[in-house]
Amino acid sequence: MPTGFDLQSPLAMLQLILLWLAWCGLHSLLITSPVRRWFEKKSGPWLGCYRLGYVLIALATLAPLLWYTRGLPQQPLGTPSFWLLSGQCVLFLYAAMMFIGGLRAYDLRSFLGIRQWRDFRAGRETSPASFRRSGILRFIRHPWYSGGIALLWSLPNLTDVSLVVRTILTGYLISGTLLEEGKLKADLGEAYLAYIRQVPMLFPWKLRL
Repeated sequence: MPTGFDLQSPLAMLQLILLWLAWCGLHSLLITSPVRRWFEKKSGPWLGCYRLGYVLIALATLAPLLWYTRGLPQQPLGTPSFWLLSGQCVLFLYAAMMFIGGLRAYDLRSFLGIRQWRDFRAGRETSPASFRRSGILRFIRHPWYSGGIALLWSLPNLTDVSLVVRTILTGYLISGTLLEEGKLKADLGEAYLAYIRQVPMLFPWKLRL
């Protein structure tokens, strides 16, 4: 029985990587425009369930993967220093700011698909989301992606397994940000291009617009 996922168990490490890459790939594929157009063509009026179904599938497939990962033997990567713990606290506070700011800027019910489902049941079309630049969106274009990355690295108990998972999910969130950028450019055109020139994507390094 291996005691961790270091060099003692390369096949187990490869299996872990492939499982998480498969989840990230599935999650990204389901939200792409070609899949959405296929679903729209096949489902007709059931398009109102698309976003809610996407969220439920993502959660349903994530839960067993987290359970599997949590049950793996893991080796801590040393004893965390005072400075590392302090940095993690800063990242956690930053993540909290990003998520709270995002909650004030975004419509959470639309993000989860609840509004689309209610509109579907009421027999009305869901109005497209408006382009907003208020609140935290004046300083950063994607606060939830940024907060998600910070949260990953603010969590305690860094091990060989969690290092692999956090690295993959960081890459996934960055890729998701770039895909979202492409969709917003296509949908909003010059207005969003001007926004890009003024507001950073993932780190609010500009204090003023």
